[in-house]
Amino acid sequence: MTDQGTRPGVPAQSPPVEPKTVSGAPAPPRGSWWKSDGAEPVRRNIGLVGVLVILVIIGIVTRPELYGDATWFRNNTFTILQQASAIGVVTVGMTFVIIGGGIDLSVGAIIAIAGVWSTTLATQSYGAAGMIFTAIVVGVVVGLVNGVLISYGKLVPFIATLAMMVAARGLAAQISGKQTQVSANATINNIATTKILGIPLLVVILGVVVAAGWVLLNRTTFGRRTVAVGGNPEATRLAGINVKFHTLLLYALSGLCCGIAAIMLTAQATSAQAAMANLYELDAIAAAIIGGTLLSGGRGTIVGALFGVLVFSTITNLFAINNLSTEAQNMVKGGIIVAAVLVQQFRYRSLTHLLGRTPN
Repeated sequence: MTDQGTRPGVPAQSPPVEPKTVSGAPAPPRGSWWKSDGAEPVRRNIGLVGVLVILVIIGIVTRPELYGDATWFRNNTFTILQQASAIGVVTVGMTFVIIGGGIDLSVGAIIAIAGVWSTTLATQSYGAAGMIFTAIVVGVVVGLVNGVLISYGKLVPFIATLAMMVAARGLAAQISGKQTQVSANATINNIATTKILGIPLLVVILGVVVAAGWVLLNRTTFGRRTVAVGGNPEATRLAGINVKFHTLLLYALSGLCCGIAAIMLTAQATSAQAAMANLYELDAIAAAIIGGTLLSGGRGTIVGALFGVLVFSTITNLFAINNLSTEAQNMVKGGIIVAAVLVQQFRYRSLTHLLGRTPN
Protein backbone atom coordinates (compact mmCIF):
# COMPACT_ATOMS: atom_id res chain seq x y z
CA MET A 1 0.00 0.00 0.00
CA THR A 2 1.29 3.46 -0.84
CA ASP A 3 0.73 6.77 0.87
CA GLN A 4 -2.03 8.96 -0.51
CA GLY A 5 -0.80 11.32 -3.23
CA THR A 6 2.08 9.09 -4.34
CA ARG A 7 2.38 6.55 -7.11
CA PRO A 8 4.09 3.14 -7.10
CA GLY A 9 7.69 3.30 -8.30
CA VAL A 10 8.06 7.00 -7.68
CA PRO A 11 9.86 8.20 -4.58
CA ALA A 12 7.85 10.36 -2.20
CA GLN A 13 10.42 13.14 -2.54
CA SER A 14 12.53 13.63 -5.62
CA PRO A 15 16.22 14.29 -5.05
CA PRO A 16 17.43 17.85 -5.60
CA VAL A 17 18.40 18.66 -9.15
CA GLU A 18 20.89 21.17 -10.47
CA PRO A 19 19.21 24.43 -11.46
CA LYS A 20 18.97 24.99 -15.18
CA THR A 21 18.58 27.96 -17.41
CA VAL A 22 15.74 28.47 -19.88
CA SER A 23 17.69 26.67 -22.58
CA GLY A 24 18.15 23.61 -20.37
CA ALA A 25 21.85 24.16 -19.76
CA PRO A 26 23.14 24.22 -16.18
CA ALA A 27 22.95 27.64 -14.54
CA PRO A 28 26.27 29.44 -14.38
CA PRO A 29 28.12 29.03 -11.08
CA ARG A 30 28.02 31.81 -8.57
CA GLY A 31 30.48 34.60 -9.22
CA SER A 32 30.78 33.78 -12.91
CA TRP A 33 29.02 37.05 -13.90
CA TRP A 34 32.01 39.05 -12.68
CA LYS A 35 34.22 37.07 -15.06
CA SER A 36 31.83 37.27 -18.01
CA ASP A 37 31.96 39.63 -20.97
CA GLY A 38 28.89 41.41 -19.63
CA ALA A 39 30.84 42.58 -16.59
CA GLU A 40 33.81 43.75 -18.64
CA PRO A 41 32.71 47.44 -18.72
CA VAL A 42 32.33 47.39 -14.91
CA ARG A 43 35.78 45.88 -14.46
CA ARG A 44 37.27 48.41 -16.85
CA ASN A 45 35.60 51.38 -15.15
CA ILE A 46 36.82 50.20 -11.75
CA GLY A 47 40.29 49.91 -13.26
CA LEU A 48 40.12 53.46 -14.59
CA VAL A 49 39.02 54.71 -11.17
CA GLY A 50 42.07 52.92 -9.80
CA VAL A 51 44.25 54.73 -12.36
CA LEU A 52 42.81 58.07 -11.24
CA VAL A 53 43.56 57.20 -7.60
CA ILE A 54 47.14 56.28 -8.53
CA LEU A 55 47.56 59.60 -10.36
CA VAL A 56 46.32 61.48 -7.27
CA ILE A 57 48.77 59.52 -5.11
CA ILE A 58 51.59 60.44 -7.50
CA GLY A 59 50.55 64.09 -7.17
CA ILE A 60 50.55 63.83 -3.37
CA VAL A 61 54.04 62.31 -3.41
CA THR A 62 55.52 64.78 -5.90
CA ARG A 63 53.80 67.95 -4.66
CA PRO A 64 52.71 67.33 -1.05
CA GLU A 65 52.63 71.06 -0.28
CA LEU A 66 49.89 71.57 -2.87
CA TYR A 67 47.79 68.49 -2.21
CA GLY A 68 47.97 69.16 1.51
CA ASP A 69 45.95 72.35 0.96
CA ALA A 70 42.25 71.37 0.92
CA THR A 71 41.22 74.58 -0.86
CA TRP A 72 43.84 74.11 -3.57
CA PHE A 73 42.84 70.47 -4.02
CA ARG A 74 39.18 71.40 -4.46
CA ASN A 75 39.98 74.20 -6.91
CA ASN A 76 42.40 71.98 -8.83
CA THR A 77 39.75 69.27 -9.14
CA PHE A 78 37.35 71.74 -10.72
CA THR A 79 40.17 72.95 -12.97
CA ILE A 80 40.69 69.40 -14.23
CA LEU A 81 36.96 68.99 -14.83
CA GLN A 82 36.77 72.31 -16.68
CA GLN A 83 39.72 71.33 -18.87
CA ALA A 84 37.98 68.03 -19.58
CA SER A 85 34.59 69.57 -20.33
CA ALA A 86 34.91 70.44 -24.03
CA ILE A 87 36.88 67.34 -25.02
CA GLY A 88 34.47 65.29 -22.91
CA VAL A 89 31.50 66.55 -24.91
CA VAL A 90 33.32 65.72 -28.16
CA THR A 91 34.20 62.26 -26.85
CA VAL A 92 30.52 61.46 -26.27
CA GLY A 93 29.81 62.00 -29.97
CA MET A 94 32.97 60.15 -30.97
CA THR A 95 31.97 57.18 -28.81
CA PHE A 96 28.68 56.84 -30.68
CA VAL A 97 30.45 57.00 -34.04
CA ILE A 98 33.02 54.35 -33.08
CA ILE A 99 30.40 52.04 -31.55
CA GLY A 100 28.54 52.36 -34.85
CA GLY A 101 31.60 51.09 -36.70
CA GLY A 102 32.96 54.43 -37.91
CA ILE A 103 35.61 57.00 -37.04
CA ASP A 104 35.63 60.80 -37.17
CA LEU A 105 38.96 62.53 -37.71
CA SER A 106 37.31 65.88 -38.41
CA VAL A 107 35.95 66.76 -34.94
CA GLY A 108 38.70 69.29 -34.20
CA ALA A 109 38.19 70.99 -37.56
CA ILE A 110 34.40 71.02 -37.06
CA ILE A 111 34.90 72.79 -33.73
CA ALA A 112 37.17 75.31 -35.46
CA ILE A 113 34.76 76.16 -38.27
CA ALA A 114 31.78 76.27 -35.87
CA GLY A 115 33.70 78.53 -33.49
CA VAL A 116 34.95 80.85 -36.23
CA TRP A 117 31.56 81.08 -37.94
CA SER A 118 29.78 81.83 -34.67
CA THR A 119 32.19 84.66 -33.79
CA THR A 120 32.03 86.60 -37.03
CA LEU A 121 30.78 90.16 -36.59
CA ALA A 122 27.62 89.35 -38.54
CA THR A 123 26.79 86.42 -36.28
CA GLN A 124 27.64 88.26 -33.06
CA SER A 125 25.16 90.97 -34.03
CA TYR A 126 22.38 88.44 -33.33
CA GLY A 127 23.51 88.03 -29.72
CA ALA A 128 24.30 84.94 -27.67
CA ALA A 129 21.34 82.96 -29.03
CA GLY A 130 22.47 83.60 -32.60
CA MET A 131 26.02 82.52 -31.81
CA ILE A 132 24.93 79.31 -30.11
CA PHE A 133 22.45 78.51 -32.88
CA THR A 134 25.09 79.11 -35.56
CA ALA A 135 27.71 76.93 -33.86
CA ILE A 136 25.30 74.03 -33.43
CA VAL A 137 23.85 74.28 -36.96
CA VAL A 138 27.31 74.47 -38.54
CA GLY A 139 28.46 71.46 -36.50
CA VAL A 140 25.41 69.38 -37.45
CA VAL A 141 25.58 70.34 -41.14
CA VAL A 142 29.27 69.40 -41.41
CA GLY A 143 28.52 66.17 -39.58
CA LEU A 144 25.72 65.46 -42.06
CA VAL A 145 28.13 66.02 -44.95
CA ASN A 146 30.43 63.43 -43.40
CA GLY A 147 27.50 61.06 -43.02
CA VAL A 148 26.35 61.51 -46.63
CA LEU A 149 29.85 60.87 -47.99
CA ILE A 150 30.22 57.72 -45.88
CA SER A 151 26.69 56.29 -46.05
CA TYR A 152 25.63 57.17 -49.58
CA GLY A 153 28.95 58.06 -51.21
CA LYS A 154 30.40 54.81 -49.83
CA LEU A 155 33.66 56.44 -48.81
CA VAL A 156 35.72 54.83 -46.09
CA PRO A 157 35.12 56.82 -42.84
CA PHE A 158 38.85 57.38 -42.39
CA ILE A 159 39.21 58.97 -45.85
CA ALA A 160 35.97 60.97 -45.73
CA THR A 161 36.63 62.52 -42.33
CA LEU A 162 40.32 63.07 -43.10
CA ALA A 163 39.30 65.07 -46.17
CA MET A 164 36.76 66.98 -44.08
CA MET A 165 39.41 67.73 -41.47
CA VAL A 166 41.59 69.44 -44.09
CA ALA A 167 38.72 71.18 -45.86
CA ALA A 168 37.06 72.49 -42.68
CA ARG A 169 40.33 73.87 -41.34
CA GLY A 170 40.89 75.62 -44.65
CA LEU A 171 37.38 77.07 -44.69
CA ALA A 172 37.78 78.26 -41.10
CA ALA A 173 41.02 80.01 -42.03
CA GLN A 174 39.32 81.58 -45.05
CA ILE A 175 36.38 82.87 -43.00
CA SER A 176 38.59 84.31 -40.25
CA GLY A 177 41.24 85.66 -42.59
CA LYS A 178 43.76 83.66 -40.53
CA GLN A 179 43.08 86.01 -37.63
CA THR A 180 41.81 85.41 -34.11
CA GLN A 181 38.20 86.52 -33.78
CA VAL A 182 37.37 87.98 -30.38
CA SER A 183 34.04 87.21 -28.77
CA ALA A 184 32.49 90.46 -27.55
CA ASN A 185 29.36 88.82 -26.16
CA ALA A 186 29.38 88.84 -22.35
CA THR A 187 26.79 86.07 -22.09
CA ILE A 188 28.95 83.67 -24.10
CA ASN A 189 32.14 84.66 -22.29
CA ASN A 190 30.50 84.24 -18.88
CA ILE A 191 29.83 80.56 -19.60
CA ALA A 192 33.43 79.88 -18.61
CA THR A 193 33.15 81.68 -15.26
CA THR A 194 29.56 81.07 -14.18
CA LYS A 195 28.91 78.58 -11.39
CA ILE A 196 25.73 76.77 -10.40
CA LEU A 197 25.66 75.78 -6.71
CA GLY A 198 29.43 76.14 -6.67
CA ILE A 199 29.92 73.92 -9.74
CA PRO A 200 31.32 75.55 -12.91
CA LEU A 201 28.76 75.79 -15.69
CA LEU A 202 31.16 74.06 -18.09
CA VAL A 203 31.19 71.01 -15.81
CA VAL A 204 27.39 71.11 -15.61
CA ILE A 205 27.17 71.14 -19.42
CA LEU A 206 29.52 68.15 -19.57
CA GLY A 207 27.39 66.32 -17.02
CA VAL A 208 24.19 67.00 -18.96
CA VAL A 209 25.71 65.82 -22.26
CA VAL A 210 27.15 62.67 -20.65
CA ALA A 211 23.82 61.86 -18.99
CA ALA A 212 21.93 62.42 -22.24
CA GLY A 213 24.45 60.27 -24.11
CA TRP A 214 24.14 57.46 -21.55
CA VAL A 215 20.34 57.46 -21.79
CA LEU A 216 20.47 57.58 -25.60
CA LEU A 217 22.88 54.64 -25.79
CA ASN A 218 21.44 52.42 -23.07
CA ARG A 219 17.73 53.20 -22.90
CA THR A 220 16.59 53.94 -26.44
CA THR A 221 16.11 52.13 -29.73
CA PHE A 222 18.68 54.48 -31.26
CA GLY A 223 21.34 53.15 -28.90
CA ARG A 224 20.47 49.51 -29.53
CA ARG A 225 20.57 50.11 -33.27
CA THR A 226 23.95 51.82 -32.93
CA VAL A 227 25.41 48.74 -31.25
CA ALA A 228 23.80 46.49 -33.86
CA VAL A 229 25.11 48.55 -36.79
CA GLY A 230 28.63 48.50 -35.39
CA GLY A 231 28.53 44.82 -34.47
CA ASN A 232 27.10 43.40 -37.70
CA PRO A 233 25.83 45.92 -40.27
CA GLU A 234 24.70 43.26 -42.76
CA ALA A 235 22.60 41.38 -40.21
CA THR A 236 21.20 44.72 -39.04
CA ARG A 237 20.22 45.60 -42.61
CA LEU A 238 18.53 42.23 -43.07
CA ALA A 239 16.61 42.87 -39.85
CA GLY A 240 14.97 45.86 -41.54
CA ILE A 241 17.04 48.70 -40.08
CA ASN A 242 18.17 51.45 -42.45
CA VAL A 243 21.91 51.22 -41.77
CA LYS A 244 22.82 54.10 -44.09
CA PHE A 245 20.40 56.54 -42.51
CA HIS A 246 21.43 55.51 -39.01
CA THR A 247 25.09 56.07 -39.87
CA LEU A 248 24.14 59.50 -41.20
CA LEU A 249 22.52 60.31 -37.84
CA LEU A 250 25.61 59.17 -35.94
CA TYR A 251 27.83 61.67 -37.74
CA ALA A 252 25.22 64.39 -37.29
CA LEU A 253 25.29 63.61 -33.55
CA SER A 254 29.06 63.93 -33.55
CA GLY A 255 28.73 67.30 -35.30
CA LEU A 256 26.18 68.42 -32.71
CA CYS A 257 28.63 67.65 -29.91
CA CYS A 258 31.33 69.57 -31.78
CA GLY A 259 29.05 72.60 -32.05
CA ILE A 260 28.44 72.56 -28.29
CA ALA A 261 32.17 72.18 -27.65
CA ALA A 262 32.90 75.13 -29.96
CA ILE A 263 30.80 77.43 -27.76
CA MET A 264 32.50 76.07 -24.63
CA LEU A 265 36.01 76.66 -26.01
CA THR A 266 35.05 80.09 -27.34
CA ALA A 267 33.83 81.03 -23.86
CA GLN A 268 37.05 79.82 -22.25
CA ALA A 269 39.32 81.71 -24.67
CA THR A 270 36.85 84.59 -25.35
CA SER A 271 37.85 84.09 -28.98
CA ALA A 272 37.94 81.60 -31.84
CA GLN A 273 40.45 80.83 -34.55
CA ALA A 274 41.09 78.29 -37.29
CA ALA A 275 43.72 76.50 -35.18
CA MET A 276 41.47 75.91 -32.15
CA ALA A 277 40.79 72.35 -30.92
CA ASN A 278 43.97 71.11 -32.56
CA LEU A 279 44.36 67.30 -32.27
CA TYR A 280 41.05 66.98 -30.43
CA GLU A 281 40.22 64.08 -32.70
CA LEU A 282 43.15 62.08 -31.34
CA ASP A 283 42.31 62.90 -27.72
CA ALA A 284 38.66 61.93 -28.22
CA ILE A 285 39.51 58.65 -29.96
CA ALA A 286 42.09 57.80 -27.30
CA ALA A 287 39.68 58.55 -24.44
CA ALA A 288 36.98 56.40 -26.03
CA ILE A 289 39.42 53.52 -26.53
CA ILE A 290 40.78 53.43 -23.01
CA GLY A 291 37.18 53.70 -21.84
CA GLY A 292 36.43 50.36 -23.48
CA THR A 293 35.07 51.31 -26.90
CA LEU A 294 36.15 48.83 -29.57
CA LEU A 295 37.65 50.40 -32.69
CA SER A 296 35.96 47.66 -34.71
CA GLY A 297 32.57 48.82 -33.38
CA GLY A 298 29.70 47.13 -31.61
CA ARG A 299 30.71 47.86 -28.03
CA GLY A 300 31.43 50.84 -25.82
CA THR A 301 30.22 52.85 -22.85
CA ILE A 302 29.69 56.54 -22.24
CA VAL A 303 30.81 56.29 -18.61
CA GLY A 304 34.01 54.54 -19.64
CA ALA A 305 34.72 57.24 -22.23
CA LEU A 306 34.22 59.91 -19.55
CA PHE A 307 36.71 58.15 -17.29
CA GLY A 308 39.12 58.06 -20.22
CA VAL A 309 38.83 61.83 -20.64
CA LEU A 310 39.40 62.37 -16.92
CA VAL A 311 42.51 60.16 -16.96
CA PHE A 312 44.08 62.22 -19.75
CA SER A 313 43.06 65.54 -18.16
CA THR A 314 44.51 64.45 -14.81
CA ILE A 315 47.77 63.43 -16.49
CA THR A 316 47.97 66.82 -18.21
CA ASN A 317 47.35 68.58 -14.90
CA LEU A 318 49.88 66.40 -13.09
CA PHE A 319 52.57 67.18 -15.62
CA ALA A 320 51.75 70.90 -15.49
CA ILE A 321 52.06 71.22 -11.69
CA ASN A 322 55.35 69.33 -11.83
CA ASN A 323 56.69 71.52 -14.68
CA LEU A 324 57.29 68.51 -16.95
CA SER A 325 57.57 68.78 -20.70
CA THR A 326 54.74 68.26 -23.15
CA GLU A 327 56.88 65.72 -25.00
CA ALA A 328 57.05 63.47 -21.94
CA GLN A 329 53.31 63.89 -21.44
CA ASN A 330 52.61 62.76 -25.00
CA MET A 331 54.82 59.71 -24.56
CA VAL A 332 52.88 58.71 -21.45
CA LYS A 333 49.58 59.19 -23.27
CA GLY A 334 50.84 57.05 -26.13
CA GLY A 335 51.81 54.31 -23.71
CA ILE A 336 48.37 54.40 -22.11
CA ILE A 337 46.68 54.06 -25.49
CA VAL A 338 48.83 51.05 -26.39
CA ALA A 339 48.12 49.46 -23.02
CA ALA A 340 44.38 50.02 -23.44
CA VAL A 341 44.38 48.33 -26.85
CA LEU A 342 46.37 45.41 -25.47
CA VAL A 343 43.79 45.02 -22.70
CA GLN A 344 41.11 44.83 -25.39
CA GLN A 345 43.12 42.17 -27.20
CA PHE A 346 43.83 40.06 -24.11
CA ARG A 347 40.87 40.27 -21.80
CA TYR A 348 40.38 38.09 -18.72
CA ARG A 349 39.06 35.03 -20.54
CA SER A 350 41.76 35.16 -23.21
CA LEU A 351 44.45 35.63 -20.59
CA THR A 352 43.30 32.65 -18.51
CA HIS A 353 43.25 30.50 -21.64
CA LEU A 354 46.72 31.76 -22.50
CA LEU A 355 47.96 30.66 -19.08
CA GLY A 356 46.29 27.31 -19.50
CA ARG A 357 43.66 27.82 -16.80
CA THR A 358 39.88 27.74 -16.88
CA PRO A 359 37.87 30.45 -15.05
CA ASN A 360 36.05 29.15 -12.03
